[in-house]
Amino acid sequence: MVVTTPDASLLRAAAAAAAGGQQYPAGALYMVATPIGNRADLSFRALHLLGLVDAVACEDTRHTAGLLRPLGLSPPLIALHQHNEQAASGAVIARLQTGERVACVSDAGTPGVSDPGARLVARVRAAGLAVLAVPGASAVAAAVSVAGLDDGPFCFHGFLPAGATQRDAQLQAALDAAPAALFFEAPHRIVALAAALARQAPDRTVTVCRELTKQFETVHTDAARALPAWFAADANRQRGEFVVVVHAAAAAVEAGPHGLAAAHERTLRVLLEGGLGVRQAVQLAERLTDAPRKRLYAAALALRGPDPGADEAPPQVDDGVSGGP
Repeated sequence: MVVTTPDASLLRAAAAAAAGGQQYPAGALYMVATPIGNRADLSFRALHLLGLVDAVACEDTRHTAGLLRPLGLSPPLIALHQHNEQAASGAVIARLQTGERVACVSDAGTPGVSDPGARLVARVRAAGLAVLAVPGASAVAAAVSVAGLDDGPFCFHGFLPAGATQRDAQLQAALDAAPAALFFEAPHRIVALAAALARQAPDRTVTVCRELTKQFETVHTDAARALPAWFAADANRQRGEFVVVVHAAAAAVEAGPHGLAAAHERTLRVLLEGGLGVRQAVQLAERLTDAPRKRLYAAALALRGPDPGADEAPPQVDDGVSGGP
């Protein structure tokens, strides 16, 4: 017997009304985001699609059955996890080739993002079949939204290696390569990560997001050097799943007078003062800083003056945006 939550049939009807007008092609794989904690975050579109598919490939069949059963849904479940993803992909492709719709879900969040699913997608595409996204709750997006990164760029690194040497090396590379860095971390390793951050980037601001969307969620922002003491002060702070946001270093986010990060503008100024033309300086600064080429060019013109010469036409970049630099 299927035990459903009160008004589960009404929820499914509402989901169908909200999302039923969308086209859901047969023979396609659907990457469906599920709640990262709070089950109320399952979208109407995900609910409708999960009731429409012929099978669901999932990280843990027991977990997924527990999510779907109260909603009155009981599709066939295919175990697809990190240990069998390559083999299980064949079963999914066989279903798709007969015209079935198959959903792929992880235990929480979006499949294929630090969870199984990426290899499945690659094999399905290689077989010439369609893959469509049904987005929803995201721990990465949630953490960015509460960290306050001032619309600056960030890089998501997933889980760092378990070994201390490899972890410290990859952590340092992440701190050096991106203005802001996001990591997932497990409860048994969070104290070690906090110690590494305090040692390698003591002055960086860090936002720790624990148990996002769940009953005891915590969002704490502090200097990296203070994190070990904060975790040690309350053992409960070490429990749950974590997203750690390392904010940009101060030099990386300090705005220069011409719209670039101050550090990038200093790089550009040095190149121009060293005798390079605008075009050459912009091309080299782009390689050194990863700053947008159009913004570098505008700053270079401002630094050199309005007339860089006929040979200093703006560098072309195919970024999908029409118009000038």
